[in-house]
Amino acid sequence: MGNPYMDWRSHENVRPVELKNKEQFYSDLINIEHSWSGRIDGNICNTFIMEAEQQLVNAIELFEQGYFDCAYYSLRSAVDISTTMVFLDDMPDDGREKFLSAWKSTADFPMQGQMIKQLSQCGNVFVDMKTKMPAFFSGAKSLSAELNKYVHKQGLQHFYVLRNHPMNQNKPQEFFIHMFEKHLQRCIGVVAVMRLAIDPFPVLIMDEDILYRCFDSMTDPYSEEFVKKYIGVSTIEQYKRTELYMGTYDSFSSEEKKNEATFNVMKHQYIDSSRLDEIFAQLHLLPKDDIISVLLISSCEKAVKIYSSHGLSMYFTDRNTNRKAMSWSGLDFKCFSEAENLVNQPYDEAYISVFRFDDTPYFVEHNELLTVDEIDQMSGIVAGSLSKMKIKNSENEE
Repeated sequence: MGNPYMDWRSHENVRPVELKNKEQFYSDLINIEHSWSGRIDGNICNTFIMEAEQQLVNAIELFEQGYFDCAYYSLRSAVDISTTMVFLDDMPDDGREKFLSAWKSTADFPMQGQMIKQLSQCGNVFVDMKTKMPAFFSGAKSLSAELNKYVHKQGLQHFYVLRNHPMNQNKPQEFFIHMFEKHLQRCIGVVAVMRLAIDPFPVLIMDEDILYRCFDSMTDPYSEEFVKKYIGVSTIEQYKRTELYMGTYDSFSSEEKKNEATFNVMKHQYIDSSRLDEIFAQLHLLPKDDIISVLLISSCEKAVKIYSSHGLSMYFTDRNTNRKAMSWSGLDFKCFSEAENLVNQPYDEAYISVFRFDDTPYFVEHNELLTVDEIDQMSGIVAGSLSKMKIKNSENEE
């Protein structure tokens, strides 16, 4: 049995509230969640992005439970984490490793104000952003000061024993909730903008012209609604004048633009069999797995799906499959690749046939059994096309 006194005392000055916009905040946070950077040298940044988002989620949950000061601490923590991310990424090489080592080992490490000061002096990207986006950084500084009022308990209104005293518990909470949501909104905006100091892709590929010229980025673009609500169009326009954005934009603007069908293969692993001519015209813009999958689909009308990387990647088409199950397992494909007979292996209501190109297995799902002629045709078309492409690439290198 619980202790009645403990139950009463633990909730005496805690007043839960309801955030009517909670679901919308969660939905909007997906923009940050999907803004992972694909930079090979910046993988640790993705951990910071995830943690900053988690702190924003924590803030929402804690505020609803009534622990408002803890909620504001989580808001401030999200801002601090995004600042630390930029600090560890943008400091000069000679200092970066030292600070990263200190951060990992929980040794002496600068506080947020100190990080901002050092970044303002030494951070190439940060200095450029701060120069060209003064209103944003001024607002971020004011925001931190406001959050600290709650975290450091300045003012009796930030005391539980006063705010939630029995004499005050019937007072309306609307303004208190409204202020939290405004602070939450501003913190989401700060985290979203600090993410742009790593690379500009969340904003860059909002431009469809660049999106269709770009490689398959693991980053998803921010939505227009997200930018308007949390960052501001004027702030984004100022960001687009930074060297980081303009340099990246220029590097892609000269690349060949993909047509829609080719882009869908690269980005969504969707092969439209009615638009193969368009895809073949730009086959040179696709990576090897995409190319082989397109060639397999084009070489046999019975093929409905292609799996590569032992089932980790799946290419689907406009052709219907007899297989009713939506999920698949990598263990299945391991068994398929090790089977004595690699073709026409039963796979629920369909079949799987395994083809190898450059020592890599590719798994073709088909509804009807493949004939010997069809198997030879598929192998020949893919192998021949790959050979021609290699010869052409060799000639171009020479």
